[in-house]
Amino acid sequence: MSLSSRVKEKFKTVFAESEPLIVRSPGRVNLIGEHTDYNNGFVLPAAINKAIYMAVSPRSDKELHLVSLDLDRTYLGSLDKLEPSPMHWPDYLLGVVQQLQGARHVPGGFNCVFGGDIPLGAGMSSSAALECATAFALNEMFGLKLDPLTMVKLSQKAENKFVGVQCGIMDQFASMFGRRNHVIRLDCQNLDYTYFPFNMDGIRIVLLDSNVKHSLASSEYNTRRQQCEAGVRLVQAKHPRVKSLRDIDLEMLDKYVAPAGELVYRRCRYVVEENSRLLAATEDLQKGDLAAFGQKMFATHEGLSRQYEVSCEELDFLVQQVQDDPAVIGARMMGGGFGGCTINLVKEEAIDALVERLSPVYRQAMSKELKAYVARIEDGTSIVNS
Repeated sequence: MSLSSRVKEKFKTVFAESEPLIVRSPGRVNLIGEHTDYNNGFVLPAAINKAIYMAVSPRSDKELHLVSLDLDRTYLGSLDKLEPSPMHWPDYLLGVVQQLQGARHVPGGFNCVFGGDIPLGAGMSSSAALECATAFALNEMFGLKLDPLTMVKLSQKAENKFVGVQCGIMDQFASMFGRRNHVIRLDCQNLDYTYFPFNMDGIRIVLLDSNVKHSLASSEYNTRRQQCEAGVRLVQAKHPRVKSLRDIDLEMLDKYVAPAGELVYRRCRYVVEENSRLLAATEDLQKGDLAAFGQKMFATHEGLSRQYEVSCEELDFLVQQVQDDPAVIGARMMGGGFGGCTINLVKEEAIDALVERLSPVYRQAMSKELKAYVARIEDGTSIVNS
């Protein structure tokens, strides 16, 4: 039975209603453009074929009845008293409801069952998918007439303010705006976006999960932001129009940042080069040159590891292991760093052999199990016509 069918069946069982609205909202990957978002740069995400499925129906009262299929847990609440739950998972839905209320888009009470196949903790943004599913479903069900970008911003705010995670907008944007066999070049400065074709014929995205979660990640993330801001201030002293690393070129870095300190210079140089690399990578996609695109992914990893220093031994090992494999077109660490996954573009017929080769080698070198997830690029949040 498909996941959407299981969600619908559970809904019928719990609420004794036969025809709920069913929405699918996908997770995402980011092909290139890492740590550029908070520097007003570019990112290149895509929605994938792993998603949250949500069944909803309106109630005649103000109650909220939420059921997590995967956790087999139920939350009962009210529109009149929205507060974070000790269970935590309801917060992603409640935060969206609160944001809708705050923007004077008043939803009614509702029944909801949701489940998904986005692996938790692998950096595919299951939280953003759940928020976007909620916003999309309530917009549809209550006729709120919100456009997709408004729903994206509401979903991001829900995570920032109600859940308490200071995420950028990329995850929700990719989940809502994804298009099959296309990546989205999103300009984080002004939210302009362009679709670029990404031919998935015979190729799959393989995420190799290092099974590492380093506690450094959040503190080092804040340090990187401060280092980037320090570099911007050095250039601003001579060029007041400069607002972020997006406005800075390598010549400015060499002239104003390098003399002040090698560390801040290296951090800033990575971001400036990564933005240029991403723009060149979208030109590769327009030409259909995936080999050139893949080489830029390897270059990004080198920058993240050596210049920005947000990789770790395990991630570096996984990228090194595939660097000379003819079946792997490109690879890099994905996400904030210090653990998580590498993202790999792999020829479809070679995936099983690759995972079979890497698993024992990784286990021996790092004393950890390797997990692999295979994905392709799919459409964004939409109604499921069952």
